[in-house]
Amino acid sequence: MQATINHPMQNRVISLDETPEIPDTELVRRSQAQDVDAYSILIQRYQKRIYNLVYNMTSHHEDAEDLVQDVFVKAYASLPRFQGKSSFYTWVYRIAVNTTINFLKKRKRRQAMSLNDVDLGLERNETMMALASADSPFRDANLSELQVKLNEVLQTLSEKHRAVVVMHDIQGMPHEEIAEIIGVSSGTVRSRLFYARQQLQAELTEFRP
Repeated sequence: MQATINHPMQNRVISLDETPEIPDTELVRRSQAQDVDAYSILIQRYQKRIYNLVYNMTSHHEDAEDLVQDVFVKAYASLPRFQGKSSFYTWVYRIAVNTTINFLKKRKRRQAMSLNDVDLGLERNETMMALASADSPFRDANLSELQVKLNEVLQTLSEKHRAVVVMHDIQGMPHEEIAEIIGVSSGTVRSRLFYARQQLQAELTEFRP
């Protein structure tokens, strides 16, 4: 599902096909000069990926939609201070991760989930694929049930471990890019992934035959 950003500055819908050649750096420059159309293109360019990140960290569609809008509003307000030391993509991802982590820390209780709320992106999760592989003891498990359980267990991870699992295993981002986004070393990213995967597999022992 793709979030629809009803951004207060978005006066009209701009198709990316109209201006596919405009690089982020130029769109950022125009946005910093109060060109709302340029910023609308940046929103459309990255809102799906940001939404997928936030949803996989929260497991709640409405929360994800609200948070994504908050991310792009915060980013627009912070654009005058953006100096281009990193790409806009990395910069806005960092805002999204921090915004979502802060939200999760404040949330009082885990939201109830239904099967319809399970993100199909989990099918690309390395842990999921390993558990469902031909030589895995989990191979006979009902995959729908396994997806639900994996999503539930994902929510039990700490925010920092959940973030790296979502970015690497579900969204396919490399260690180095994740490290730049969250401000740690690549080794720390690998360490968090190792710990998180161990915890995920330990919690899924009920699916063993």
